[in-house]
Formats: sequence, C-alpha cells, structure tokens
Amino acid sequence: MGGGRSETSALTGTGGGRGTATIQNSQRSNACCFCWCCCCSSNEDDLSFSFLFLSTKPSLEEIRQWSQSFDKLMRNPAGRNVFREFLRTEYSEENMLFWLACEDLKQEINKSAIEEKARSIYEDYISILSPREVSLDARVREVINRKMQEPTPHTFEDAQLQIYTLMHRDSYPRFLSSNIYKSLIHSGSRTPSES
Repeated sequence: MGGGRSETSALTGTGGGRGTATIQNSQRSNACCFCWCCCCSSNEDDLSFSFLFLSTKPSLEEIRQWSQSFDKLMRNPAGRNVFREFLRTEYSEENMLFWLACEDLKQEINKSAIEEKARSIYEDYISILSPREVSLDARVREVINRKMQEPTPHTFEDAQLQIYTLMHRDSYPRFLSSNIYKSLIHSGSRTPSES
C-alpha cells in the first residue's frame, strides 16, 4: 500500500475513501438529491451538508476562481465534485468519471494493477457495450485498441484529452450559468450572520 495512491484517491474522489462511499450511498438512496442547490431543494442548508465529504468547504474566492478558467476548476477537488454534480444533471457524468479514472491510472506503478485498471476503464467507458460509453472519435478509439495490447498508465491519454476538451467547450460554459454555480456564489457571499 503506497501512500501516494491513497493521497491521489482522496484528492480525485476515487478509490475506497469516505468521500466515495458518501457519494455512492447518496446515489443509491436518492439519485436526484445529492446536488445542493436548485433541482431538489431551495434550502441552502443543503449546500453545507453536501460538502461534508470534502475535507474543507471551498472559500468564496475558490468558487469565483472556477469561473476564471476550466483548468482552475478541474485542479480543485471541490470544484471537480461540484462540476461532476452539474454533469449528472446533464446526464454526462461519465465524462468526469472517465477523466478521474484516467488520472488514477496515471498514478499507478504496479504492472498488474495498471492492466486491471486499464481493462476496467475500457469496459466502463470505451466499449460500445457500456451504458457509460464516452464520446470519442474513431482515430482515438483505434489508438486505444492498439495500446490495450500492452496497457500503460498513459493508454487513455488521447481519449482523456478529448473528453477534457469536450467538457471545457461544451459543459463548462453551461455550468457557469447554472443554478448550481450561482447558488454556490450566493451562499458564499453571505456573511456568517446571514447564515
């Protein structure tokens, strides 16, 4: 058990950590109500509850930085989680899940674990039989099929970049104008006495 792997898992929200269990349990109990702003409730107390799985609630400054660039949003663990919840409302959460799985794979050094994770990613997100298949062009699919002969931590690099670009161009602008993001800004701008 390497310390780096558990740190990466905690950072990206993947792996067997408490945050993952919280997300999975909330999905099972009520698939709609893990978001904390607009679609299920107007109660802003839900906003605080939703950040329990994070080590710290993001500051208003952090939340505002997410609108400055997609890279800033994706480098921030809380930002990734908020964006993931937004993607869920658009039925495209698999894009973030795929990206996170690729990030996790890049950190792996054990050859058998690399092969296992690569096969799992392929089955979950690349296979045309998967209900969570991500949208990739034919060239990238060909590259992946060749690389799957001997998977490495970078087998899905081209696909990951294509999905990152898709989220950046397509979903990110809608996220910034969404009620999810606006509620976070509104909640963060209130003074403690207003809470």
